Amino acid sequence: MIDTPTSPVTSGLPLFFVITVTAIKQGYEDWLRHISDNEVNGAPVYVVRSGGLVTTRSKNIRVGDIVRVAKNEIFPADLVLLSSDRLDGSCHVTTASLDGETNLKTHVAVPETAVLQTVANLDTLIAVVECQQPEADLYRFMGRMTITQQMEEIVRPLGPESLLLRGARLKNTKEIFGVAVYTGMETKMALNYKSKSQKRSAVEKSMNTFLIIYLIILISEAIISTILKYTWQAEEKWDEPWYNQKTEHQRNSSKILKFISDFLAFLVLYNFIIPISLYVTVELQKFLGSFFIGWDLDLYHEESDEKAQVNTSDLNEELGQVEYVFTDKTGTLTENEMQFRECSINGTKYQEINGRLVSEGPTPDSSEGNLSYLTSLSHLNNLSHLATSSSFRTSPENGTELIKEHDLFFKAVSLCHTVQISSVQTDSIGDGPWQSSFAPAQLEYYASSPDEKALVEAAARFGIVFIGNSGEIMEVKTLGKLERYKLLHILEFDPDRRRMSVIVQAPSGEKLLFVKGAESSVLPECIGGEIEKTRIHVDEFALKGLRTLCMAYRQFTSKEYEEINRRLFEARTALQQREEKLAGVFQFIEKDLILLGATAVEDKLQDKVRETIEALRMAGIKVWVLTGDKHETAVSVSLSCGHFHRTMNILELLNQKSDSECAEKLGQLARRIREDHVIQHGLVVDGTSLSLALREHEKLFMDVCRSCSAVMCCRMAPLQKAKVIRLIKISPEKPITLAIGDGANDVSMIQEAHVGIGIMGKEGRQAARNSDYAIARFKFLSKLLFVHGHFYYIRIATLVQYFFYKNVCFITPQFLYQFYCLFSQQTLYDSVYLTLYNICFTSLPILIYSLLEQHIDPHVLQNKPTLYRDISKNRQLSMKTFLYWTILGFSHAFIFFFGSYFLIGKDTSLLGNGQMFGNWTFGTLVFTVMVITVTAKMALETHFWTWINHLVTWGSILFYFVFSLFYGGILWPFLSSQNMYFVFIQLLSSGYAWFAIILMVVTCLFLDIMKKVYDRQFHPTNIEKAQLTETNSSIKCLDSMCCFSEGETACASIGRMLERVIGRCSPSHVSRSWSASDPFYTNDRSILTLSTMDSSTC
Repeated sequence: MIDTPTSPVTSGLPLFFVITVTAIKQGYEDWLRHISDNEVNGAPVYVVRSGGLVTTRSKNIRVGDIVRVAKNEIFPADLVLLSSDRLDGSCHVTTASLDGETNLKTHVAVPETAVLQTVANLDTLIAVVECQQPEADLYRFMGRMTITQQMEEIVRPLGPESLLLRGARLKNTKEIFGVAVYTGMETKMALNYKSKSQKRSAVEKSMNTFLIIYLIILISEAIISTILKYTWQAEEKWDEPWYNQKTEHQRNSSKILKFISDFLAFLVLYNFIIPISLYVTVELQKFLGSFFIGWDLDLYHEESDEKAQVNTSDLNEELGQVEYVFTDKTGTLTENEMQFRECSINGTKYQEINGRLVSEGPTPDSSEGNLSYLTSLSHLNNLSHLATSSSFRTSPENGTELIKEHDLFFKAVSLCHTVQISSVQTDSIGDGPWQSSFAPAQLEYYASSPDEKALVEAAARFGIVFIGNSGEIMEVKTLGKLERYKLLHILEFDPDRRRMSVIVQAPSGEKLLFVKGAESSVLPECIGGEIEKTRIHVDEFALKGLRTLCMAYRQFTSKEYEEINRRLFEARTALQQREEKLAGVFQFIEKDLILLGATAVEDKLQDKVRETIEALRMAGIKVWVLTGDKHETAVSVSLSCGHFHRTMNILELLNQKSDSECAEKLGQLARRIREDHVIQHGLVVDGTSLSLALREHEKLFMDVCRSCSAVMCCRMAPLQKAKVIRLIKISPEKPITLAIGDGANDVSMIQEAHVGIGIMGKEGRQAARNSDYAIARFKFLSKLLFVHGHFYYIRIATLVQYFFYKNVCFITPQFLYQFYCLFSQQTLYDSVYLTLYNICFTSLPILIYSLLEQHIDPHVLQNKPTLYRDISKNRQLSMKTFLYWTILGFSHAFIFFFGSYFLIGKDTSLLGNGQMFGNWTFGTLVFTVMVITVTAKMALETHFWTWINHLVTWGSILFYFVFSLFYGGILWPFLSSQNMYFVFIQLLSSGYAWFAIILMVVTCLFLDIMKKVYDRQFHPTNIEKAQLTETNSSIKCLDSMCCFSEGETACASIGRMLERVIGRCSPSHVSRSWSASDPFYTNDRSILTLSTMDSSTC
């Protein structure tokens, strides 16, 4: 049995307190996640059972259940479409939350089930669905449905067009019925989730390293004390002195067991050097500090009424360590809103201003050749009577001709698309050419591409309104006149052709082909029109970051159309090589085109995206864009948001087919980077090429990526996004990564990154629910990192090191005391002081510091992103800084102990009546000096003083004195020993003791102050420089963060110098006048500012 030097309560109470608080904090956060999960799993759904609709919960859906989903609802499982409210069994779906694409996708049911549009009919359905095992690929599905009708089995193939994915949303369709084939964790959305791992911050890892070091110090002190004890007791007079005779049992006991027993006793005596209370303080700091993010009004989005959310408070300080940002594009950088901006018609450039097309230059006269083909289509636009009222400025002789050109251009825009319409309202359509009082919001368009929707809406604003489809008839209202075109064929878009076409029959009976596509795929097929001028205009549009499409047309003779119709029928009904045959026919059709012009659409960026990305770059953070969108679209947005610069050399790794081809291309890119090392490079890579690069050439690919200033990955599957982040995380540098996205397709990368941030956007809440933090807009990322992240890191770094420092101060005198008590394991401090030192006497100042400290003004941090570099790579918790705090703790402890020892020395009668001081008085003197010094040290570290700081700092010292007087002034009946009775009162009645306390405290702090003076004067950091200089006129002091009155006294000037050196600023002395030109926020509404600010100038 070990004779413990302290009671079990003394050691166990702090540990119990730590475990209890940590459990409460973790339990609260788990409860919040449980509530969020229940919202999804408990969502009501309708299932067909026993001939009727039954309401159940989403989590209760089983494979084989027939589920009813209404318009704008999210599919609760992966369903095979059975029927919809349309006769052909089709429906429209948006998968924005899965793959980031906002376009509508059309899904169709097999003919045998499409007619079953009622619950009663579906209840009679007898069918078997066979499909592949669940897999994560969103775009792949193979199966078949065997339907039994009238004792006959009909087998129909099922493909991706029949599968409705969980997480997608039903659009433009009243309701659908589908049978569940994959549910729960077998759905494609769930399979694309990465299993959520416990994230640990860099600070926690540093804490564990420091803890191991202190554990080694603890064991070393215990071993040294044990060895010295037996060395001392080797002399017989010290082994068994006359006043401490051993018992017979002690004399006969095993020396090895006695050595182990003594070693363990010393471990118990010195165990307080391990700061157990550090963990509870860190947990409290993280938990309470996380509320500041939610309270920050600068992170509140008024339009959506969304404030920032904290789902995991364990990573607050990691926000200040980010080196890579991986961002989604659609819905994260953009608003998911396309807007028509400019166009080029027959070589003339126009832009939309207040609903009118305004020419940017003189209108060219049409050549005779152009005139011939335009007048040959006079049946399309009999508008000569409108020439004088045109909103375009034209001369009378060519006004009618220009009207025809523009009318034909916008007619191509209104007909060449796959747009669906949900309601018809055309009463307010005006009769003026290309200018209408029609409001597009009155017609709800749904498109397979967001560009198509923007273009059709633009044509409607200019007087050519697409009314909708009625079977094969497309209705267009041209300047008030209704025209019907018969839709003969749609030549669907594909990534190889990069264009789509429609063949229509005009009201006069002529067959027309309208083509729309990328300029690189349309212009080479054109033989007429203003090709060169349009190419120049397209380049100008692209330089502005606009998304461009070219429009062209072709007129078929009856003989040509018959040949085209025959070839299309043969290709579409072919059983072998259908895709190759269709591609050949499409190429045959889409040639000899007449160019009409080009459109320029802006994918509207979120507010301040460009400024935010530029600020991230200035802070030393690399930005990668990971998107499922097309290459051209992604590059266009990267250019417009500033991710790619115009002067940047864009390198491409696209459409690689084999490992060898990929390796050769990577080698070429690496050589180009080495040869053009002065130029900034940007890299574009697609999902297919990325898979090849990561398979065999991972190191070469990473070398290329690290040499590029910006990287953009397109056509990425959700798991590929996570794999890229994983690749960066495990690279030799081990950088801290942050992922930000708004859709379910971003969940995997959000969970993989060190810090995951969800955008509360238009693509559902999956990303926000699975993230560590959720914000409403991308621009809020700057304040989240530069202000909150900076503050959290500085606070917790100081907290961690201060805890180790004050525990070294606490236990080192105990270790030194053993040299003067023959290593008898006598404790220097009373057990109550041992218990309350970390819980009460020194805990509140550092806790409040870690919550409220602002060592520099928030606006300075946000307006100077380069200050973020000063705290990167965990600089504040480096081994050098840690050793400084540890050595400082040992030096202060030596001053406490030996200062008290030399004061008392051999003459312990420090009272006037000759009464002697004992060991408890000596220990109390050391403890008193220690409490005052470590608290004053915390005061020296504090830059931002509020009334709360003053209360807990000086209140802690006052509480110690009051408690000690109260504790030592009463005989407590429930205490077994009364060692401290009247000790503290006697100590304070000695003038020598007061002198010793003041002298030792000043000595300890003087050394620290002198070091701060030296460092700030001769080796200031960038943050310290920013504290002393004016930033954007935000703080109106010339040489300090503090303002001082005129005519200051000599003492005031000394105080001024000290405050300048220490970097302290009293809030009441700071004048803030934030100008409207601030690049991020025009006013500081942050809850971080707890004290009132003096608005007067200095």
